[in-house]
Amino acid sequence: MNTAFDVIVLGGGAAGLFCAAIAGQRGRRVLVLERSEKVGKKILISGGGRCNFTNIDAGPANYLSANQHFAKSALSRYTARNFLDLVEKHDIAWHEKTLGQLFCDGSARQIVDMLLDECAAGPGEVVIRCREDITSVSHDIGGFVVETPHGTFTSRQCVIATGGPSIPKMGATDFAYHLARQFGLKVVEPRPALVPLTLGGEEVLFRELSGVSADVQATAGKTRFREAALFTHRGLSGPAILQVSSYWQHGEPVAIDFFPERSAGWLLEAKRGTPSLRLRNLLRDALPARLAEVLADNLGVEGDLGNAPDKALRQAEERLFRWQFHPNGTEGFAKAEVTAGGISTAELSSKTMEAKSVPGLYVIGEAVDVTGWLGGYNFQWAWASAHAAGQAL
Repeated sequence: MNTAFDVIVLGGGAAGLFCAAIAGQRGRRVLVLERSEKVGKKILISGGGRCNFTNIDAGPANYLSANQHFAKSALSRYTARNFLDLVEKHDIAWHEKTLGQLFCDGSARQIVDMLLDECAAGPGEVVIRCREDITSVSHDIGGFVVETPHGTFTSRQCVIATGGPSIPKMGATDFAYHLARQFGLKVVEPRPALVPLTLGGEEVLFRELSGVSADVQATAGKTRFREAALFTHRGLSGPAILQVSSYWQHGEPVAIDFFPERSAGWLLEAKRGTPSLRLRNLLRDALPARLAEVLADNLGVEGDLGNAPDKALRQAEERLFRWQFHPNGTEGFAKAEVTAGGISTAELSSKTMEAKSVPGLYVIGEAVDVTGWLGGYNFQWAWASAHAAGQAL
């Protein structure tokens, strides 16, 4: 085969495939190199196999980065509505599950097939090679040289779309960071994001609640999310916890409001309205029984509410509004849905995703220091950053 291409895309995930498709439709000859046995593996497992392919409300405020302004350009030029138009063009039925999260009615396979169809649709050519381990990437005045055990390939431009190290069982690695450093690009320290938190010490007792979930408001630092929290055999998980995990710093507490819909003074109102009611039973009416029992045991308010001092009830209420957990860590990249940190945005053009110091080198998707919330936001960043690069190739 002809081993000379206009563009080589390293990585056949969401960002890589979409970027290749756009470049191919612009008449470019593109090579996609994927180390796994098939492309789009993370797409296929996302959303329980139905792919939460975007979030209709996606905007810059839904992303973490050392530069909060970096994502604005790409996200504004390729929106969730733009991607939804593409989904509908391919007659893929979809639905909004909750909080703007859009899923396929059928299978995530439809999104992968759509991307492959888009790769084949242009006047250019997109060649996809799987099971290709990249052994070296070099750059000189003529362009890029990429070597694999199966051959040497050259291109004028190269796109890093190999993601981050989250979910290594799917083949994820930190290859992008090694390559970035090789080219002199700075990397913001990567860390697991959208990841369960672990508990130790006296809080180990909450592991006994493994499998119990409740609708709560979780807070880390100044950031809060109202969704479900789930107790696990190792600590805390569920959407609310995964969301705040991206903002949580080691040594800081995570606060849980078990009654986000109640206003201050509700326990005193209950005391005056039903003085014979016990706090334990009141909690059981609003929360899963096992959770109510553990909370009641820790609050230390026994007997009828009518016999409890107002001060004790105010203190109990305050704890229920802001119950502090002190995670001793996370479940790591193995259970993290995405990676926070990555190749520094200071090294890249926000308009084209091209490295400022290495002409022709582009970085897109999860490899960049832009991390979205749970609920389709990271896919939207993949589409938007890929579109920005694809239009520049």
